Amino acid sequence: MAIKEVCRQGGFSGATFYKWRNKYGGMNVTELQRARDLEAENASLKKLLVEAHLEIEGLKVALGEKR
Repeated sequence: MAIKEVCRQGGFSGATFYKWRNKYGGMNVTELQRARDLEAENASLKKLLVEAHLEIEGLKVALGEKR
């Protein structure tokens, strides 16, 4: 089956296919799962960091500390 046909049936563009192939090509299922888990963990840690920074800034404002 042609790549163009696979993309059409899957509802995504050829450019997306090639981007995915470059990013994930050659990986096995275990490696893909590990990558997905790491991406989810990274997003969670970023969220926690932003929340901590907001809390620190809120405390500075509440205490009247100059920046």
